[in-house]
Amino acid sequence: MTCLTYCFPVDLIILEKAFVKTIFIVDDSNVNLFSADEVLSKYYRVYTMPSASNMFDLLENIKPDLILLDILMPEMDGFEALKILKETPAYAGIPVMFLTSRNDAATESHGFEMGVVDFISKPFSMPVLLNRIKTHLGIEEIIQKRTDNITRLKNAIVSVLANMMENRDKMTSGHLERTTKYIKLLVDAMFEHKVYFDEISQWDLDMIISSARLHDIGKIVITDLILNKPTSLTQEEVDMVKTHAAEGIRIIDCIIEEAGDEVFLQYAKLFAGYHHERWDGKGYPYGLSGDRIPLQARIMAIADVYDALRSTRPYKNAFSHEETMNIIKEGNGTHFDPKLVDVFLVCEKAFEMVADDSLKK
Repeated sequence: MTCLTYCFPVDLIILEKAFVKTIFIVDDSNVNLFSADEVLSKYYRVYTMPSASNMFDLLENIKPDLILLDILMPEMDGFEALKILKETPAYAGIPVMFLTSRNDAATESHGFEMGVVDFISKPFSMPVLLNRIKTHLGIEEIIQKRTDNITRLKNAIVSVLANMMENRDKMTSGHLERTTKYIKLLVDAMFEHKVYFDEISQWDLDMIISSARLHDIGKIVITDLILNKPTSLTQEEVDMVKTHAAEGIRIIDCIIEEAGDEVFLQYAKLFAGYHHERWDGKGYPYGLSGDRIPLQARIMAIADVYDALRSTRPYKNAFSHEETMNIIKEGNGTHFDPKLVDVFLVCEKAFEMVADDSLKK
């Protein structure tokens, strides 16, 4: 221990912070695992495993700050494992360093293209291994702090905009909070049952949920006299309310023009502009049908209609959960995507709990 401290003089404050970091070491050589663990475990929380399949089993319960991944392994090599990591939203952000005895340019180029952050040559030089890890974890920490700050700022802006819009519409109190909960329930069930899995596995789910709060932003242009009218709307007023979908796209396009083409805003535009389209093409504003309607909007359609039916309006009382569920079933293949209706029926009891909890408040 004395020799190690002498050979690698490291700022104690940095080591104190580093100690909470978690590292996975994946290598089919017990010698490599032991030697790396012997050095790194003095500064980090280290988990060693002999195969990529063991790594994926552990990832279900523990998310590391860094993965040291051998390239040449039986069953699943490092490139195959890296591909799975980068294609899985829950793991895609974990930095990966390759451990390899192959130092050719083609291997390094392919690794960097796939998203690896560094290569460590075997056999290990322990000072190099330790310093490379400290460098990458330090960079990741800075990036994460900046990302967290940007995310908090974005969520604050979304929350203010959404609340401003909802406060104007006295008839839909709590609508945004409930619909975002419904969307999360649907997406979680879609993951579990592999419905549209290839598409949703590419989504940033936190961003999806946050952007859904802007689905009614187009109502900003609708006069309060219509939004808060205590009696049923005339057909002309209904037509005016329907413009909020196209207005939502226009408003978000204006934000994109000023702020840049952020993925978050593109998600928000899909929710805002298309959540009143119908599977049979009889919705608005564009009369899209089937899978021409963005998947985000097809999900929102169920969440939005469920909440509207369960809520009291000047022209109707709130429907029961059973009545609402039957109406959504009747809309299977006409109003709603049939696959998503099946997903809804899997988690409908959770929908009922969200609605009932809200009604008690």
